[in-house]
Amino acid sequence: MNKSASRLAAVLPALLGIGLFALSIWALHQELQHYQRFDLLQSLRSLPAAKLLLALTLTKLNYVAIATYDSIAVRYVRHPLPYRQTALVSGISTAVGNSVGFALLSGSAIRYRLYSAWGLSAMQIARIIAFSSLSFWLGLFAVAGGVFTILPPPIPATLNLPLRSARSIGVLFVAIIAVYLLWNLVSRRPIRLGRFTLPHVPIQLAIAQIAVAAVDWSLAASVLYVLLPVSPTYSSYLGIFLLAQIAGVISNVPGGLGVFETVVILMLSHSISTPALFGSLIAYRGIYYLLPLAIATLLLGGYELRTRMIVKRS
Repeated sequence: MNKSASRLAAVLPALLGIGLFALSIWALHQELQHYQRFDLLQSLRSLPAAKLLLALTLTKLNYVAIATYDSIAVRYVRHPLPYRQTALVSGISTAVGNSVGFALLSGSAIRYRLYSAWGLSAMQIARIIAFSSLSFWLGLFAVAGGVFTILPPPIPATLNLPLRSARSIGVLFVAIIAVYLLWNLVSRRPIRLGRFTLPHVPIQLAIAQIAVAAVDWSLAASVLYVLLPVSPTYSSYLGIFLLAQIAGVISNVPGGLGVFETVVILMLSHSISTPALFGSLIAYRGIYYLLPLAIATLLLGGYELRTRMIVKRS
């Protein structure tokens, strides 16, 4: 390796860290642009303190569940790390990915930056990213599959979808989960789907993976649920929340902004007034997206500052 390449390899992690921090600041600025500060404060003030406290608690618990993805993943690649480190990586990558959009790319960059500094190889990090991304989707398929099959929410005609009920989607999701578990039980080979490869996971880890991801999705749904002025039954609400999230994920708009809210309003406005519902949605955005993003930005900035200080001392 020549001197230029050596210098580039030495400064590349620092440049990546600075770039990620700048990206986090940009994402926070972009998110705040969508709302007037007065609207955010007014929405929060209009909600009972008990509801806000419960939503904050559920958000914290949700991020504890999200951190478990990486905790399981580092064991999967046989490089266990302390929970505080996996929680830091998972929390920052999720909060930034939710708001930046293209969560796989932004979250992967953060995982590479932090895990490489802690001694993991590029191959191990790639397997962690694949495992965590797969967990996200498996959790969605597991929860949505059960809800859509048993209590399918009606699909609004205004969405212009070829389906009028989500039951067929639910059946498909349940089938995917069944195939995934069966494959990992009877085979040790990865599943190849075109350019994508689903890694083989020991059946105990696969079950834990799906269970943790299902808890993650259920807690995420609960944050908005407790903020609603009038609470429908949780089982009927959960189907609406998941359908709205799927629409948001497919749109690839950061955090499903606008798409998620549109679906929720279309499907709940018959029982909750639109102004009250919109206020709850704004509060949900503030608590579940903006607050974690602000904390993640501070944590990432603090980590990079501490790393720079250690490098200067050595």
